Amino acid sequence: MMINYDHWISGKATAPSSGAFIDSTSPVDGRLVARIASGTESDVACAVAAAHDAGHAWCERRPMERGQLLMALGRAIRERADRFIELESAETGKPAWQAELEVEGAAQYCEFYGGLVNIEQGSVLDAGPGTHAFTRREPFGVVGVITPWNSPLNQCLRSSVPALAVGNTVVVKPSEFTSTSTLTVAQLATEIGLDDGVFNVVTGTGSAVGQSLVSHEKVRRVSFTGSVRAGREVGRIAAERIIPVSLELGGKGANLVFADADIDKAVDGSLMAFAYNTGQVCSAGTRLLVERTVHDRVVDALAAKTPSMSNKLGPLTTSAQRDKVAHYLEVAASEGARAVVGGTPGSGNFIEPTIYTGVTNDMRIAREEVFGPVLAVIPFDNQDEAVALANDSDYGLSAGIWTRDISRAHRVAEQLEAGQVYINAWRSSLIETPFGGYKNSGYGREKGLQALHEYTQLKSVIVTYSR
Repeated sequence: MMINYDHWISGKATAPSSGAFIDSTSPVDGRLVARIASGTESDVACAVAAAHDAGHAWCERRPMERGQLLMALGRAIRERADRFIELESAETGKPAWQAELEVEGAAQYCEFYGGLVNIEQGSVLDAGPGTHAFTRREPFGVVGVITPWNSPLNQCLRSSVPALAVGNTVVVKPSEFTSTSTLTVAQLATEIGLDDGVFNVVTGTGSAVGQSLVSHEKVRRVSFTGSVRAGREVGRIAAERIIPVSLELGGKGANLVFADADIDKAVDGSLMAFAYNTGQVCSAGTRLLVERTVHDRVVDALAAKTPSMSNKLGPLTTSAQRDKVAHYLEVAASEGARAVVGGTPGSGNFIEPTIYTGVTNDMRIAREEVFGPVLAVIPFDNQDEAVALANDSDYGLSAGIWTRDISRAHRVAEQLEAGQVYINAWRSSLIETPFGGYKNSGYGREKGLQALHEYTQLKSVIVTYSR
C-alpha cells in the first residue's frame, strides 16, 4: 500500500495547502516508495508560526528537561532502528549495513547534546570594583534547517538537536528525494514528549520551500547543507535579512600518502575515503596525492581491492546525479586521465568505483566536486609540493595524511587549508569534534560543543552597584 506523507507541523500530520504530492522513487529499481507533500510558502508560514508560538515554553523549560527529552529521542530511534534503516535504504539506495551506521549516529547526536545542555554557557568578567559583568548565551528562536539527500536522518539531527538543546525551535526542510525518515523522526519526537511546534518538517522543493523558509521574517537563523550553488543563494538571502547562517557545502578532499606510511592501512583508508556511500559525501577524499616512489604500489593495491568494495555499495541516489557522474567520466577521458578501474557507467543508477591516474591538478576531474565514487590520483615528489597541491583547490572541507612521522603529520596538518584533517585514518568527523569548511566549502561549524555556540547568541550583562 502506497503511503502519502504529509508535513509535520505543530505535532501533527498536516496536509499540503496545494493538495499536491511528489513521487519518491527507489534509486535501486525505480519503484514508487512514497508520495511526499509538495510544500508551498503557505505551508512554511504555518510551520514557522507553530515554531514561534512554541518557542517561549520550550526555552523556559529547564535545560535538564530538554536534555532528558533529547536522550529519550535517541533511545526511541534505536528501538525503531529497523524502521529507520528501511526508510533510509528505500529512498537513498544505501545498503542496510551503511544505513545502520547512520541511524546509530543519529541516536548519538541526541545523547551527546542531551547530556551537554547544562554545560557552562557564559562567563563572569572582571570589570573592576563596583561592577559585576557576565555573559549568557540565549537561543535565536526559530531555526530553519535545510538538509540534502545523501544522509537525510543523520544530517537532520546533526543540526536540529543542538539547536533544540539550547532552546530553539526548528523547521526542517529535507530534500524532496529523501524525506520519509525526517518526517518519521519528527513524529517520534512528538510521541516521546517534545512540545507541539518544537520540531516541524515541511517537505517540497528548494525553490518553493527552502527559499520561503530562509526568507521568513520569524526565522532568525539558518543551517544549510548542500551544493555551493544553492549555498550561495541561501547566503545571499540571509545576508539581506542580516541573520546568521551555517553553510556546509562541497568538498574535494586531498588525501596525502607519504612513502613512509603504512601502505596497507593507507590503501584501505583511501578506498573508503572516496567510495563510501558511493562517493556521495561532501567530505570524501577524492584527490589522492601519493609520493612518487610509492605511487604505483598504492595504485595497484587500490585497483586490486576496488572490485570487492563495489559489491558493498548502493546506487547513486538520483538519476540526475548518475547523469552528472557519467558526464565526469567522459570529461576525465577527454582530459587524458587513465581509468585503471571503472570508467564506464553501470546499469540504472549504479556506477562502479573508478580510479584515474595520469591526472594533473588543473584537470576538471581534480578540481570539481563529482559527488560520486571517482578518485583522481596525483603524484608528488616532496612535502612542500604535496601541501601546495592539496591547497590548490577552491574547496577546504577535509584532508588526510598518511605517515609514520608524527612530526611531519603535525607540520602538514597545520599547513593544510581544511576544516578537518585526519591522520592515519580517514573517517567522518566525530560527533565530539567541530565540522565545517574553509573557502568554498562553507563556514560555520556543526558537531561538537561548537554547535551549541553556533545556535546561541551572546549577551553581555553589566551590573553597577554601590560598595
